[in-house]
Amino acid sequence: MTQNGEDATLARRPVIPDLHLAPETPGRAPAESPPHEEPEDFLPRDRNKAILEAAKQVGALLKHNGHPFALAGSVAAYAHGGEKNLQHDVDFCIRPEDAEAVAATLREAGLTVYRPPEDWLIKATCFGQSVDIIFELAHRPVSTDMLGRAEELSVESVRMPVLAPTDLLWSLVAAFSEHHCDFGAVLPIARALREKVDWELVRRDCGDAPMPAAFFFLLERLNVIPPQKEHS
Repeated sequence: MTQNGEDATLARRPVIPDLHLAPETPGRAPAESPPHEEPEDFLPRDRNKAILEAAKQVGALLKHNGHPFALAGSVAAYAHGGEKNLQHDVDFCIRPEDAEAVAATLREAGLTVYRPPEDWLIKATCFGQSVDIIFELAHRPVSTDMLGRAEELSVESVRMPVLAPTDLLWSLVAAFSEHHCDFGAVLPIARALREKVDWELVRRDCGDAPMPAAFFFLLERLNVIPPQKEHS
């Protein structure tokens, strides 16, 4: 992964001509607005549209450069037929061994890229939107097998690999903990994708962790999923 504070001159890539150069500031994460913002008449005023535009641009860039990846998070849920109620940012997942190459590709295209204190992702900014490039989901490294199960879907006319529904729901539910248990954000996704998800596999992979178990109980009471099968 490319380190913060490198003094490099970035070249614009012809594959995404709309991206502008955004040099890093040594030793400091970017502010809310990147130093080279898109013209106001270009950026969609609707937040959902802005997030989708960032997802399309970064997804096309990763695909063009041959990086194994999959779209994750709320935009992945939308690609699978969920609600167009996108949450905060864009999420992509990659393998840990590809993080350095992906960071270099994004910087070469002119995106602001930096590493937050968390050691399981890198962050980028595209068209004013936060983009998380994640290489560890729910404390497990993203694997080649997981990316291989991704489905190629259209995201607002741009085709890209999207986490399979079962992997997507597992990544959201398994991440619940005492410090992060926003059931309200995941409930609409579970409702929308319930018929596409192998819930027994999600339950098994989550084990007996209390917060996922509480969420499964809520889904059962709301008739989103059937009660857990009794094993003799």
